[in-house]
Amino acid sequence: MMKLIKTICGMLILALVGSVDISLAQSQQKGYALKLGKVPMSAKFVNDTMSIWGASLIKGGDGLYHLYYSQWKKSLGWAWVTDSEIAHAVSKSPFGPFTFQDVFLPKRGDEYWDGLCTHNPTIHRFGGKYYLYYMGNTGDGVVTGTPGKEALNWTHRNNQRIGVAVADNPNGPWERYDQPLIDNSSDSLAIDALMTSNPSMTQRPDGTYLFIYKGVGMHYPLPGGGPVLHCVATSDSPVGPIKKYDVPIFEVKGERFPAEDPYIWYEENRYRAIVKKISNAKDPVTGKMIRGFSLVLYESADGFDRKLAEDYLISDRTITWENGHSERLVHLERPQVFFEDGRPTVLLCAADFLDANGVRQSFNLQIPLIRK
Repeated sequence: MMKLIKTICGMLILALVGSVDISLAQSQQKGYALKLGKVPMSAKFVNDTMSIWGASLIKGGDGLYHLYYSQWKKSLGWAWVTDSEIAHAVSKSPFGPFTFQDVFLPKRGDEYWDGLCTHNPTIHRFGGKYYLYYMGNTGDGVVTGTPGKEALNWTHRNNQRIGVAVADNPNGPWERYDQPLIDNSSDSLAIDALMTSNPSMTQRPDGTYLFIYKGVGMHYPLPGGGPVLHCVATSDSPVGPIKKYDVPIFEVKGERFPAEDPYIWYEENRYRAIVKKISNAKDPVTGKMIRGFSLVLYESADGFDRKLAEDYLISDRTITWENGHSERLVHLERPQVFFEDGRPTVLLCAADFLDANGVRQSFNLQIPLIRK
């Protein structure tokens, strides 16, 4: 009986993490793999009164490590879509501890496209300037949930757009634009007709730039719309204008929302991407559908045609602390990679667990990344 139970559990885990065609995997570049190291206790960035989410890291000319992250008051509940703001902290180590510095993309009025919410930052440096890409939105400002009871404000969700802020110094001042960098498409049949969000980008070998972002279409009824897919764009400049391609990536047949939060970069003649994979599988015992999340590695020769890497699984949401204790988190997502001397050394992830009252307690982790 125990053998049967283990077999069934193994089948379910495989389905939720995501299977891969073996012949397809073997066609990918061999020998490239990323694994998670043990997490120092100092690498948990958390706040008693603020929900913390989705951090990105860069080293400044001052020798300090600059962390940019989303935050909002815990008393509001899971109110990221209406009340998130991007803040800034610093440390002498990529693994912390980090000290809060300022809120540098605060609310600035509902008349602006990003006037009420800024969220999900990703930071880059090109040619001596710092570029921080993010999601912003506006709306009615109404918080629709409470702690432990999530309810999405669809007006704010559907007003999400992608922007960029620019500075000569990681401490600012930052130039903030009055128009989004990546707006939704006017064509109602486009894969990003409803909204754009969660930008990721990298510089290509020819000096131009590749963008991957989340787009929501209008093929399904509002307010949710859908499907939720990922779009490709290019630009000659970090601040646009951008050229969109009507080519969705990370698709899974039959799934309306197969992936989220890609982080892309170029290394060893390949475009790499760490992606939150979303899988739906039927529990072979109860028959109920279970939604599973994992972090997986994709690669691409041209940035468009992406396939799972041969050694694709990075995490099933389990981390191991430096003291040897393992912890399975409710969410481990928003992957961002920090590079030291051109090599990926830290994986930053938003994480959370549910407390005794069913309330999300969120934080950010800076996880040692081992290149195998």
